[in-house]
Amino acid sequence: MSRIGNKPITVPSGVNVTVSGSDVAVKGPKGELKQSFDSDMLIANNDGVVTVGRPSDDGRHKALHGLTRSLLANMVLGVSEGYVKQLDLVGVGYRAQQEGSGVSLNVMLSHTVVIHPPEGVKVDVEGQNLIKVTGIDKQKVGQLAAQIRKVRPPNPYTGKGIRYSGEQIKLKPGKSARRV
Repeated sequence: MSRIGNKPITVPSGVNVTVSGSDVAVKGPKGELKQSFDSDMLIANNDGVVTVGRPSDDGRHKALHGLTRSLLANMVLGVSEGYVKQLDLVGVGYRAQQEGSGVSLNVMLSHTVVIHPPEGVKVDVEGQNLIKVTGIDKQKVGQLAAQIRKVRPPNPYTGKGIRYSGEQIKLKPGKSARRV
């Protein structure tokens, strides 16, 4: 029995869900998302509640059941509220600048790194050390935030680098801690 797959998705007011076979379109105040799901999944929209069913208890169908429901819930939440990821630049001389629609990172490399967002994702720089990635597609927002973090991930010894806001970095002791 799937705990996630059996949960109904309540559609907030102002959001329209259109189901045609295995294709689903979700339209809301922030924008519109379309996605095609596996044809075996049974997707139904009844009076503001979207439910996902599976035809059998086959292992493949069980896996797709929860996945389909999670993706649909993320689409509904994205067009109604949107997604935000915040990144902090920690380190002396580490700074970010808005460059058109993208962001230019100066993180003590031999060159500045310029990252351009994909369509539907917006990058804002607040101050010099805070980057906000916003959009309606959870996958695109998370992917772009991971790309930015990958430029200079946090150092496990000093903690310097690009990290998600609220991320806890466990610092390792250096060489001198071993001598004691």
